[in-house]
Amino acid sequence: MRYLELNSAILQKKDGFFQLKHDREAVQEFAYEAEKRRFPFESTLQRLQYLIEAGYYEDFFANYRPEFLQALHELAYSYRFQFSSFMAISKFYKDYALKTDDKKHYLERYEERVVAVALHLAQGDERKAQAYVRAMMEGRYQPATPTFLNAGRARRGELVSCFLLEMDDTLNSIGYTLNTAMQLSKIGGGVAINLSKLRARGEPIKGVEGAAKGVVPVMKLFEDAFNYADQMGQRKGAGAVYLNIFHWDVEEFLDTKKINADEKSRIQTLSLGLIVPNKFFELAERGEPYYVFAPYSVYITFGQHLDDMDIDTMYEALVAHPKVKKRALDPREMLIRIAKTQFESGYPYIMYRSNANRANPLKGLGQIKMSNLCTEIFQIQSTSIIGDDNLPEVVGYDVSCNLGSMNIANVMERKNIAETVHTAMDALTAVSEMTCIARVPSLAKANHALHSVGLGAMNLHGFLAKNEIAYESEQAREFVRAFFSTVNFHSLERSMQLAQERGRPFVGFEQSEYANGRYFEPYLNEDFRPTTEKVTRLFEGIALPSPDDWRRLKEQVMTYGLYHGYRLAIAPTQSIGYLQNATPSVMPIVDLIETRTYGNSVTYYPMPYLSPRTYWYYKSAYHMDMYRVIDLVAEIQRHVDQGISTILYVTSETSTRELARLYIYAWKKGLKSLYYTRTRNLSIEECQSCAV
Repeated sequence: MRYLELNSAILQKKDGFFQLKHDREAVQEFAYEAEKRRFPFESTLQRLQYLIEAGYYEDFFANYRPEFLQALHELAYSYRFQFSSFMAISKFYKDYALKTDDKKHYLERYEERVVAVALHLAQGDERKAQAYVRAMMEGRYQPATPTFLNAGRARRGELVSCFLLEMDDTLNSIGYTLNTAMQLSKIGGGVAINLSKLRARGEPIKGVEGAAKGVVPVMKLFEDAFNYADQMGQRKGAGAVYLNIFHWDVEEFLDTKKINADEKSRIQTLSLGLIVPNKFFELAERGEPYYVFAPYSVYITFGQHLDDMDIDTMYEALVAHPKVKKRALDPREMLIRIAKTQFESGYPYIMYRSNANRANPLKGLGQIKMSNLCTEIFQIQSTSIIGDDNLPEVVGYDVSCNLGSMNIANVMERKNIAETVHTAMDALTAVSEMTCIARVPSLAKANHALHSVGLGAMNLHGFLAKNEIAYESEQAREFVRAFFSTVNFHSLERSMQLAQERGRPFVGFEQSEYANGRYFEPYLNEDFRPTTEKVTRLFEGIALPSPDDWRRLKEQVMTYGLYHGYRLAIAPTQSIGYLQNATPSVMPIVDLIETRTYGNSVTYYPMPYLSPRTYWYYKSAYHMDMYRVIDLVAEIQRHVDQGISTILYVTSETSTRELARLYIYAWKKGLKSLYYTRTRNLSIEECQSCAV
């Protein structure tokens, strides 16, 4: 195909540089082919009427005037949008554009998909529909894949596709959670499950010693379940399991990812995450042994699950109690073991539980116990009690992830952080309010009570390169301090306004760090606005909040409350990053020209703003100092109430000890998680369900 030849021709350098003009030619060639496959329509309104009557679209005429629908399409087309890369246009038409049932014709251009999403999210509010179209057409805000793909369609999946589930130590709970995970996988959900309450291998069941089989057989059940409950063969099911590092079975848990693991225990497609409290790192620093505990022995002795305890304060009591089954391990050797496993498989993720809970603004309501498949979601959870009828007797809190991302470069170019954040918060709120996973009461309960969302960002490296700022520099850290503190300010501001408009805050607000004002103390005592000339110049025309502004916001929040329990989370942005011509999330790039294989074809994606001038600022992550990368993420983390999907990039020359030191450094810098560890000779199939 001609467009594939043109796309690959960008690698043939001329005068020492890539021939990027061929990528633009590939876009034009693909656009021409797409138009030939477009289903013919006489007019905008005739198109809408046909798609509604044929069962492709929901009935937009029920909520909007015909003249407004016409005007909104004209607004979208007024931007004269063009895809910035062949990757973007091919990704849109392959994965997002509505097609006829026989897949032979396209029923949407990019502008029409944007309008359909805006109309659905606005639910009849014309002003909001216009704001959503502007934000998306200007490339300032992009809904996550499940929202951008499904909104407005009559036959659609859910607008969210990432879930976190707590599991109890009963067969009822195991069976219920297994079925729930399959149901969520069926609708396109990526599901993370916390196994930390399960009794260890060899613990008693009903007094019979040695009866419990431990966590590994349960892991195998979930792996088989996700492989079976795929999305009708179109996409694999995606699951992750988390285990506390103080759990007796932690070594077997890690061994399931070893290349030479026995097939009976080897886990191939399930993602693994370790939950690591501060106590583990403190023991490692002191060179003292650390004890793993048999969870059921802890429960029958203390009347509380190991996973529900604050191990940082309870550890010595657990070690000292004679009825608690325990054994000693070397924490430094465990760190090396984790590093070796990551070199082999990319796993496990690391969730810094104490860091997450120390910074948790809802600590008065509950604990953060785990994370999701991409390690950026951190919300309180509580365990449901499942009866013999396989129904919840007590409904706890579980998590659904309502995500979307801003494009930093476009927001800064248009100088409207406040407007973009407000519009994005409204769009995410609409997703939250329209989402009700009734088949999982714990998800519905938490979503209804907390209205939690996760506004993220992308194109950081692209923006820095465009402005000739090195990713590892102090100027980059100064920029993110100012940018993300401002995003935080306006997300709080809009959440407060929504609570005021609706006449109620999220359930439990009065027990939060927002209600007592503690959350705002860092912003009252420190000015996060830039001080150097170059970074200050980047923000010209943008109002940045001062400590006095924060003081006023604090008073407003304490008066009216917040509508959202959680607001910000920075997820990976694989698919939507291509649509937006953006570098991934806030992470550094890997290659100047990214290579992606889809089926039998290879697609090349040049980094945004790539030129002989910006070339020098596009240093590969594999050549960066990971300590400086962690420093930058830590600056952002201070202003993000949830987490940041953070990838470590290492080479075959990196030692396991050096990788272990990076774990410790990230912990000390206050990160809440580490996602994959990538090496140059390792290829990881990323989670498509949670990646937005």
